[in-house]
Amino acid sequence: MRVVFLGSGAFAIPAFEAVLDAGHDVRALVTQPDREKGRGRALAPPPLKPVAEARGVPVLQPRRVREANVLEALRGMAPEVQIVVAYGQILPRAVIDLPTHGTINVHASLLPLYRGAAPIQWAIVRGESETGVTTMLIDEGLDTGPTLLSRTTPIGASETAADLAPRLARLGAEVLLATLHELETGTLRPVPQDAARATLAPIIDKEEGRLDWTMDAIAIERRIRGFHPWPGTTATLQGRALKVLAARVEGREGAAEPGTIAALRPEGIVVACGDGSSLLVTRVQPESRRPMAAGAFAAGARLRPGARFD
Repeated sequence: MRVVFLGSGAFAIPAFEAVLDAGHDVRALVTQPDREKGRGRALAPPPLKPVAEARGVPVLQPRRVREANVLEALRGMAPEVQIVVAYGQILPRAVIDLPTHGTINVHASLLPLYRGAAPIQWAIVRGESETGVTTMLIDEGLDTGPTLLSRTTPIGASETAADLAPRLARLGAEVLLATLHELETGTLRPVPQDAARATLAPIIDKEEGRLDWTMDAIAIERRIRGFHPWPGTTATLQGRALKVLAARVEGREGAAEPGTIAALRPEGIVVACGDGSSLLVTRVQPESRRPMAAGAFAAGARLRPGARFD
């Protein structure tokens, strides 16, 4: 099929390569512009751009996909289908309606659950035991279009967003190829979403990563996993920021005030949390230093039980 692929992030790479490997005629990659990164502010391409260039696929990088010249270029490619995976821009109706068979999105949730920008992170934070990938026909709503195919996968008890994302990306590539096959054979049947079952997965800002020790330890541990690597989870100890990279839920540690260091162990720091629960912090990253075992950090910082996180 003649395809225009719209994608930017690393999550889109397996789907993009799978479409090419399956023999589809990818007329172009539409991706985000290069952005300044790092202290030197050098321009860096979006992750999908070098992959497209290596595979000989033309690349378009409009600041806004709704620009008239971009629309004209897309129309000239006569796509039978457009595929959107981790693109990063909202598509106007004029772009959505261009292909003869519509515009398909690969979304990292079991729609209508977790509509929005951060479905992987919020599924972990909210304690889901499984998630998945859904293909859908894009409309002008927020992930509200008819669903096409989906597949589920369990979320591991210690799995972080960084662990889960590449698994879902590979699963998404499989679901996308199955979707395109059924589209070609005429067996694809779009199903309207049940809006009454919908949940949201909004954009995550940096403040979401600030740990609140009054929460139950289970909820805190899920946030540590769900917000890794972005925005990360942080607390303040001895007047300095400390990233909490890994932890596990412990037993009850009595009535210590939330945020209090209840015990120190070779494997980490036991912190009192809400409802009498406790969390064993096992890996941290102090300001301007590399990640390290929490036990080693505690020894170096000369922590004592009774000290408190702010």
